[in-house]
Amino acid sequence: MDEVENSIPVTASEREAWSGTPSQWQNIGYWLACVLVIPIPWALWRWLVTRTTRYALTDQRLKTTRGVFNRVTDDLELYRVKDTHFQQTFWQRMVGIGDIVLSTSDATTPTMVLGDIRDADSVRERIRALVEQRRDSKRVRELDLGHETL
Repeated sequence: MDEVENSIPVTASEREAWSGTPSQWQNIGYWLACVLVIPIPWALWRWLVTRTTRYALTDQRLKTTRGVFNRVTDDLELYRVKDTHFQQTFWQRMVGIGDIVLSTSDATTPTMVLGDIRDADSVRERIRALVEQRRDSKRVRELDLGHETL
């Protein structure tokens, strides 16, 4: 995880549990291609896009902010997370990063991917623990219907 100098503001009642950005390792192909095909400004643009993506995990929500010129901020309430998934390609394993995939009950964001996160498996475990705490505090339980045979 890359530590964030300017963390995303959260409310006074929230406690930030983690913050980070995607790893620049996701751009290694662009940097290598600069030598052969892609102009350097394209690789610099990819670096800037990655640099301006921010994640902030609090004890209540996961806040994602991205955008170079225009900003888009998305909040995911932790009690809406249904399942967490960790995936890691061979190359990601080599450099110690991975992807966290969250399945949610949120209508606008049914699946959220936190891509190329350093120490992603432990961040996923932290998310899972905070989800359980938040569900207990809000007394939220999930009921799956529709997959049973009659």
